[in-house]
Amino acid sequence: MEARAIVRFVRIAPRKAGQVVDIVRGKSVDEALAILKLTPKAAAPIVYKLIQSAAANAENNHNMDRESLFVSEIYANEGPTMKRFMPRAMGRATTIRKRTSHIGVVLKEK
Repeated sequence: MEARAIVRFVRIAPRKAGQVVDIVRGKSVDEALAILKLTPKAAAPIVYKLIQSAAANAENNHNMDRESLFVSEIYANEGPTMKRFMPRAMGRATTIRKRTSHIGVVLKEK
């Protein structure tokens, strides 16, 4: 039995989200939430809410015990890239790539 949650089109680069995701992989839900609460990264509040959502899905939809849940899979994949332009010297323009992420989590019981 597993519970999952996905957040899509988050305005954070997947590389930065991946750093936060790697910290909590394999941890219990309560331990992962405690770690994310004190992690000073922009992706930490997003992943925190995502894990809370997956835990709520597990409790309410699948009747799983919250105490025995752990993060079995978590990933930060690349979403679509928004392209913007910035003026530069001598009349030129440079492309600015604003990257997005799709972050997903799967919780299982021990």
